[in-house]
Amino acid sequence: MIDWRPLFPPFEPIMTPSKLIIASRESALAMWQAEHIQARLQALYPECDVQILGMTTRGDQILDKTLSKIGGKGLFIKELEQALQEGRADLAVHSIKDVPMDLPQGFALAAIGERASPFDAFVSNHYARLEDLPPRAVVGTSSLRREAQLRARYPHLEIKPLRGNVQTRLGKLDNGEYDAIILAAAGLQRLGLDERIRVILSPIDSLPAAGQGALGIEIAAQRYDLLEALNPLNHAVTNACVSAERALARALDGSCQVPLAAYCTEEAGLLTLRGLVGHPDGSILLQAEAQAPIAYADALGRAHRRVVGQHLDQQPHGVQRAGAPHEPRERGMHRHEHLEHQVMPRAQMAELATPSMAGILEHAIGPVGAGIVNLGV
Repeated sequence: MIDWRPLFPPFEPIMTPSKLIIASRESALAMWQAEHIQARLQALYPECDVQILGMTTRGDQILDKTLSKIGGKGLFIKELEQALQEGRADLAVHSIKDVPMDLPQGFALAAIGERASPFDAFVSNHYARLEDLPPRAVVGTSSLRREAQLRARYPHLEIKPLRGNVQTRLGKLDNGEYDAIILAAAGLQRLGLDERIRVILSPIDSLPAAGQGALGIEIAAQRYDLLEALNPLNHAVTNACVSAERALARALDGSCQVPLAAYCTEEAGLLTLRGLVGHPDGSILLQAEAQAPIAYADALGRAHRRVVGQHLDQQPHGVQRAGAPHEPRERGMHRHEHLEHQVMPRAQMAELATPSMAGILEHAIGPVGAGIVNLGV
């Protein structure tokens, strides 16, 4: 059991709550995620009454505009956070890739569950692979990250926005509005729709979003009483990898308005973080890779930003930043750079981390990566 005293004010151990209410969006995928956490909690605490409070968010209601034009990922969690703040719910379950990089004051991520597939999936009724799509074929996607990578590698395709839940997006494909669509593989798999996947895209074709495939549990920051009960749901390696990805995205102003990807893996206690940032039209893509010990997940992400950041201001047209207008590039002009691979030693990670963060990471993760590091406070 992890000693939480360095992370929060001292508190006495408490009994498991007799009742827990989970706030969740009402889409099929969101409800699957909430029911998954509900089942985990019921198995851990058979005497606890675990209920789900289904809610509709503003992000679910506005389907005729892209997220980058209506306020970004926070639109999917604001109503859930309000329920936490008002005490109508004890915890909220999110797909981590939909959680803003900076949580509002007063909220915290208490646990990050074991990751499912972090990759994107190619879905089509007529074509087996991206490479098979003919010129002017219409591909639907909801993210600038996917759009930028598709435009860079397949400039002959026509990329169009695609909003709605998984079933709505599949319905638009089946109605002939698109020749193919790109979705998160984990969402399709969780809904039992594996047969719709033609191929899982490799990180070369589509580097994933920060946190893709992982579930996060959010609580009100003052609910120290829930930490002990939720700690068994945390997956240490996933938490460390996602922390590094989110730190990179946060340092690069990551949002729905910036084509940004971050994917971290762990082997033998060493994290390898790959990052990508570019312009929405794919004319510029910058990629880099860095490594560091698992105990410095957050600092790795911020150090990786330095690697990429050194090159951002050198671009002839710059790279799209949050809030900047999207100015189309001249078709056919693309610049892709694979920046130098860097290994970040432990000493450098300690220097880049703030003293408090370094202490938290060393205490909470330790040599094997156990504990919570993404607290959003």
